[in-house]
Amino acid sequence: MNNFHSSSGWHYLDRWIVPLLQTAITEQRAVVLTGARQVGKSTVLQYAEPIRNWRYHTLDDLDVLRQAQEDPQALWAGTDQVVIDEVQRVPDLMPAVKRAVDRQPGMHFVLSGSANLLLLRQVSESLAGRAAYFVLAPMTIGEINGQSPTDLLSRLLAGQWPEEGSIPVPPPDPFNVIQRGLMPPLLQLDKPEAWTRWWEGYVATYLERDLRQISQIDALVEFHRVMEFLALRNGQLLNQSEVARDAGVSQPTTHRYLNLLEATSLVERLPAYTSNRTTRLVKSPKLYWTDPGLAAFLAGYYDRDSLSKGREAGAFFESLILHHLKVLAQLLTPRGRLFYWRTTTGHEVDFVLEQGRRLLAFEVKLTTNPRFGDADGLRLFLSENQAVGGVLFHGGQEIKRLDERIVALPWTMLTG
Repeated sequence: MNNFHSSSGWHYLDRWIVPLLQTAITEQRAVVLTGARQVGKSTVLQYAEPIRNWRYHTLDDLDVLRQAQEDPQALWAGTDQVVIDEVQRVPDLMPAVKRAVDRQPGMHFVLSGSANLLLLRQVSESLAGRAAYFVLAPMTIGEINGQSPTDLLSRLLAGQWPEEGSIPVPPPDPFNVIQRGLMPPLLQLDKPEAWTRWWEGYVATYLERDLRQISQIDALVEFHRVMEFLALRNGQLLNQSEVARDAGVSQPTTHRYLNLLEATSLVERLPAYTSNRTTRLVKSPKLYWTDPGLAAFLAGYYDRDSLSKGREAGAFFESLILHHLKVLAQLLTPRGRLFYWRTTTGHEVDFVLEQGRRLLAFEVKLTTNPRFGDADGLRLFLSENQAVGGVLFHGGQEIKRLDERIVALPWTMLTG
């Protein structure tokens, strides 16, 4: 849920994706909302206007589950606006939804579930051309603080660079944010020990319940070990053979486990940007965990100090930046797509945003004082690609020009 409890009671936090959902339900007969368990999908569907007024069913309810299996049409009898949550639990429901969309004028569905690629495959077979698809990510810092989304990406894509100077408010410690994580239920927990216990329960529930709804996994200890080794490789090039060797499992088994983690929206593969034909480029994807807090927990970092001093500290910070870039890119029209860029000689930029014919390159540095040399990768990328410019995100307060088309920005400018 993305409610948290305070002394004044439960409080609903608006999610930046809601306006997109509101537009989509006026344009499409079906809208599909996916995302990892506990990111707040059900809460959005029960509290956001106007969906909150629709008939709501969750297939986590065993009685509703049986009804969906035996008489699915009864779920929407007498209404033309219905929400069905956790739809991946009854794959055979999709043909009935398709028939309702085709035969009942004015019928509208919002379908939600915790399985991403698996769900989309089911839906695409029945609702091709009839549905809009959205992914709800863990919360952004702006959402947590009740802020509206920034238009920073739109301005940068238009070549509008922020003026040099210092932002007035010191940025929060990114490692406190990373250690806690960005899942909504964590907001009501104040202490690091409580965060660790929550993640411990989350992983146990995920392994024992969610995965077994999708694919039978007998060796849970083995699967957990693969997760840990993938967490230690967060932000690195994905080498499944290496992970399999270190975890002591077969490569095909590792491949299957990775696909399951991706299908349940816990990890993602960031593709390489490879349109340039003059430079030899690395083409393997990078692996990132959707919530940096889960990656830190699985990697064994249970306190802020060990996390900030760990070898993977820079990669966790990258994950936090990628998370905000990904959420903001989804809000663009058309949506932006994210990549990374690396040459075979080791030159790289952390992220590339592509929107139509426009490109922006991003570098992330865990420093409070960015320097000219920190932008070398951005300069090379700009020299070889037709890009609007480059941005270096850092942990300080200064907005600083590093080149004619390169600017260093405090990372919190992404947060709202």
